[in-house]
Amino acid sequence: MSDTQLQQVIYYNSCYRHGVDEKRRVQIPAKWRPENEGTELTMILWPKHAAGDCLRVLPPVEMGRLMADIDAMPAGDEKKVFLKRFIGSGSTQVTLDKAGRICVPDEMARQAGIAHEAVLVGLLDRFEIWNPDRYEKVKAADAVLAHEAFKLME
Repeated sequence: MSDTQLQQVIYYNSCYRHGVDEKRRVQIPAKWRPENEGTELTMILWPKHAAGDCLRVLPPVEMGRLMADIDAMPAGDEKKVFLKRFIGSGSTQVTLDKAGRICVPDEMARQAGIAHEAVLVGLLDRFEIWNPDRYEKVKAADAVLAHEAFKLME
């Protein structure tokens, strides 16, 4: 990997709690912002947790990997078309404004329970935006799984 490529790698780590303004804009941490102005991130309504939906935000490389993973599924698998339809209709492209904020579309904010505050959670290669109360439930569930999950790292 060249020095230029290394500089462009963003690691989404840590957890941040930010206010959401009246236009549903959320501040993105400076360390998480793409270097190239105008880079589109993909925001997906993500229903994969019992605590409720969140918003998952993928940089272009990770969105490309997600699409490749779905395309690699067998052509006759009905889940393939479902995932394309679900993710395609439940996602949008967002860019950061000059102040480093992204705007959460109204319907997505409503479904994810994002109103006055949001918790941004780093997932190393992408990040999630959570309703603070929902995230507390997720964090508690994650604590239960932590010991077993870390066994995979040994």
